[in-house]
Amino acid sequence: MHPDHLQQLAHAKYLLETPAVAARLSNALGTPIEKAVSMLPKRASDVITSATRKALDAALKAALKGFNDQRKAPANRLHQLTVAASGGLGGAFGLPALALELPVSTTLMLRSIADIARSEGEQLTEREAQLACLAVFALGGPGESDDGAETGYFGIRAAMAKAMSDALAHVAHHGMAQQGAPAMVRFMAQVAARFSIPVSQKVAAQSVPIIGALGGATVNALFMEHFQKMATGHFTVRRLERLYGAREVQRRYALIAI
Repeated sequence: MHPDHLQQLAHAKYLLETPAVAARLSNALGTPIEKAVSMLPKRASDVITSATRKALDAALKAALKGFNDQRKAPANRLHQLTVAASGGLGGAFGLPALALELPVSTTLMLRSIADIARSEGEQLTEREAQLACLAVFALGGPGESDDGAETGYFGIRAAMAKAMSDALAHVAHHGMAQQGAPAMVRFMAQVAARFSIPVSQKVAAQSVPIIGALGGATVNALFMEHFQKMATGHFTVRRLERLYGAREVQRRYALIAI
């Protein structure tokens, strides 16, 4: 592997294996995010789970429209500013506003993820690349059934591989329109289960009274930045896999110390 590519892979591993959204939210709150999560009402879990799944469905329908395959630098800062603007609603009204705010912020984040994917050479007109963009949301936090082997980047990819393969086979024949098909339902459910963890942390941060609407914008910006980092790492790895093969990249990845 070329030394420049090894350096890029090392940077990708740093981004993917040191997700800091919970720590950064804790710094914004001035208190551990786990304490804020524990203060959410009992019904919050059901509300967040439902809102997360609906937000992913809405994002998939809207976010990837209008993209071509022309490679160019991603507009990360612009996307951070737009998603911060949507955070005022969540910060001002907390959990009751989640069903309105989350689809907007998720769609904006998916557009940013797609922008990063394109900059790394992904062909966004291809269904596999579109599902890979959606899968970035699964990199936001561990799922409830994860064991130690499934919390690292390649562990998460392996855990989701069958559901993604089935979903890809479905969209190859039917397109994205029939999202209620079992293969797509399973894939979306796996992504949603993982995405709901950082969403819970985001809602908890925005629900703290002293944070308010201004803090809601800050929380959304931090949330966007986290998934931009996950996307950058993920699509860097995928670009190198296209050059060297998945097995060689994974072998080199395992040897890198962070």
